[in-house]
Amino acid sequence: MEFVRQTVSTADLADFNSVFMNLPPSLRNKRVDIIIMPSDTADVSEKPKQELKLGFLDLPPLPNGFFEPLPEEDLQAWGL
Repeated sequence: MEFVRQTVSTADLADFNSVFMNLPPSLRNKRVDIIIMPSDTADVSEKPKQELKLGFLDLPPLPNGFFEPLPEEDLQAWGL
C-alpha cells in the first residue's frame, strides 16, 4: 500500500484549518507527522457515474421564456 509521510509544524497547517480544526491544544505549534494513506481499496474514478434525477415527477421541460421577467401588469397584480 502506498502512503505519504511528511513532518510539518502545525502552524503550517493553517491553510488546512477546516481539516485540522479539531486539533487538540496540546498539538498546536508542535511538529507532527502527517500520514496520508488510502482508506478504501476501490479507486473513486472507477465507480460508474449515475445520472442525478431531481424530484420524483416526470415533468415536461420548461417552456421558452420561463425565466424572462414578468410583464408589468402581472407584477402589479402581485403587488410588486
